[in-house]
Amino acid sequence: MPHAALILTAGLGTRLRPLSFVRAKSAVPVAGEPLVRRIIRYAAGQEVRDLVLNLHYLPETITARVGDGSDLGVRVRYSFESPVLGSAGGPRKALSLLPDADFFIINGDTLTNVDLHALAANHRDTGALVTIAVIPNRWPDRYGGLIVDATGRFHSVVPAGSPVRSYHVVGVQMAHPSAFARLALNQPAESIGSLYRELVKDDLGSVRAFLCGADFLDVGTPADYLEACLRVGKSEGGAPHVGRGSVVDPTARLVDTVVWDDARIGGGATLERCVVADGVQIPAGAAFRNCAIIQRDGDLVVADIK
Repeated sequence: MPHAALILTAGLGTRLRPLSFVRAKSAVPVAGEPLVRRIIRYAAGQEVRDLVLNLHYLPETITARVGDGSDLGVRVRYSFESPVLGSAGGPRKALSLLPDADFFIINGDTLTNVDLHALAANHRDTGALVTIAVIPNRWPDRYGGLIVDATGRFHSVVPAGSPVRSYHVVGVQMAHPSAFARLALNQPAESIGSLYRELVKDDLGSVRAFLCGADFLDVGTPADYLEACLRVGKSEGGAPHVGRGSVVDPTARLVDTVVWDDARIGGGATLERCVVADGVQIPAGAAFRNCAIIQRDGDLVVADIK
């Protein structure tokens, strides 16, 4: 089985704002551990230990938490992008750091437990250039999906809200470098909505879906992120939701709330279903509910979690 993967961590995280003003999306903590480190541990647990991370937005918030990967038992190298190159342009630029053979592509903003061995076997057996792990799209009002035939061949995509039966991408693929080599270097390009459509025009069956029963947690929006933290924390026996260096006054009340690093929660404060970012100082007696809170130039910036 291939042992190399590209983890896509270059995105701007616009849907996660204002939290992504503080950290890149892949660097946000999930039940006490940065998301990107959880993804790396997932890959390493399935013998994938040669990793490339693409970087663009707030790269230091990722590199400071990952380094060279040695403490996680992996090798990590970085592919820097300027401008951000997208879901196909990013892999194209990273090819020089990846083997000239099949490799995994793993989204840096989702948590899943796709069986990488099974995905690799399916990819090998079909001879596809790209194999995308999918599950039935149970949220068609929220997510678009792939149109796939009975043999697993990818045909097209449908937007959110479509009544057509589709399949949801869970954030793990396997690809051969030749799928991306046709693209111009350092030019933004997208994969599923553009490149993969062109590939199947030339050869129907070159892009395929691997239908699986994997779990999937999105951290795309503040609401998704909070839900993912609470679910993972519960599954791990109440993993901590208060980060390093943060101080919570004993008289403060926190309910279903995530506090990042170096924050201060004043006496008598009440936080319900909130996310408090790095360095935020919540005044004594303050009350917030369903909020994402960051601090800029000494002022609190508060956004509703919908």
